[in-house]
Amino acid sequence: MTRPEETTAPEETPAPEGTTGATTTSPAAGDALPPRTLPVRREDLRRYAEASGDHNPIHLDDAAAQALGLPGVVAHGMLTSALAIGVVAEWAGGADRVLATSFRFAAPVVVPADAPALLAVAGTVKKVAEDGSSADVALVVTSGGAKVFGKAIVTVALGD
Repeated sequence: MTRPEETTAPEETPAPEGTTGATTTSPAAGDALPPRTLPVRREDLRRYAEASGDHNPIHLDDAAAQALGLPGVVAHGMLTSALAIGVVAEWAGGADRVLATSFRFAAPVVVPADAPALLAVAGTVKKVAEDGSSADVALVVTSGGAKVFGKAIVTVALGD
């Protein structure tokens, strides 16, 4: 989601060449997904609010967020989890490969007004089904030095 007017902001770290498409390989427990860093901007929150209908002011207004004890505007939880799922989906060969997800939130993603929050996503294959048809990928997602999820598991289909 690069915007010309934001050329000084950190850009998304793309997946390294040849690291997507787990469907063409046989991942094993312990295999690491290529780490990614994703920017989350205030404009992303406004767009997500419009698309989802979630106009909770903690996602859009610093004063409202601070009145509830937050340091400032925070990203929508569903947006944050969707971005993390997207990293696994790309590795697995597409969004249609995602079979199930399980997330437990631990800390909000604070999105400053003047710079993007950076969402660092790292994943490890925790388990591959005996028949090789699916894999559970555990994610570690951080932003601003805080662990965003206490638990984050994405199950993906493998094979053709």
